[in-house]
Amino acid sequence: MAKTGGPARAVTGPAHRSLDLALDRGSPVPLYHQLAQQLEAAIEQGVLAPGDLLGNEVDLSVRLGLSRPTVRQAIRSLVDKGLLVRRRGVGTQVVHSQVRRPLELSSLYDDLEAAGQGPSTQVIRNETVPASADVAAALGLAEGGEVIVLERLRRTHGQPVALLRNHLPPGLLDLDGARLESTGLYRMLRSAGVTLHSARQTVGARSATAQEAARLDEEEGAALLTMRRTAYDDTGRPVEYGAHLYRASRYAFDFRLLVRP
Repeated sequence: MAKTGGPARAVTGPAHRSLDLALDRGSPVPLYHQLAQQLEAAIEQGVLAPGDLLGNEVDLSVRLGLSRPTVRQAIRSLVDKGLLVRRRGVGTQVVHSQVRRPLELSSLYDDLEAAGQGPSTQVIRNETVPASADVAAALGLAEGGEVIVLERLRRTHGQPVALLRNHLPPGLLDLDGARLESTGLYRMLRSAGVTLHSARQTVGARSATAQEAARLDEEEGAALLTMRRTAYDDTGRPVEYGAHLYRASRYAFDFRLLVRP
């Protein structure tokens, strides 16, 4: 049971890991928020892994010595964030942790793989098309000239997290579909002898269209993070222009800010 400043009884998943929670009843922070914060931290740190079961609200309230409304509010906040899911007849289950990505010139695939997020890729489009004005300007090509467009759906633990659209100059590398589904684009560029040096990037947000929502398993109008990036090689040549969409419920950019002297 939860005690002031002391550990609450463990929540046990199928792997029989125990999770000790310390809920402070004397704190001005609401108990539901304390519970939600500690469960979220356990998910992000891997103490609770995807697939682990927390049980239902009745079980949790008894184990933790909390009221059902308190437990329900904590779980609802994590369900809304996409960290937990309620399954009929099963209880509350951990889905995944939110992807936190450093804002630097790196491959999403490499970042997810390094974080143990189990990335997978579905190639939706891989063809040569006439370059639009903005794509031509970004890549230094003539408007209407040939450019390769690549669209992919990136998943972690089987759940969609990002919809990626990249444009590349023709002849830069062989964009083999099977390889694109097993590795990242930047890794393929490096293997082709392209040395990535720098990029210009803009991060924003907007609402999902019906088609985007369907692919990303979101509701139409859900918040999406956007990123536009032009990457350059070590000669200053633009080699890739990306326009990507990320589920705000599953994805965050990490910034490191320095005080200018």
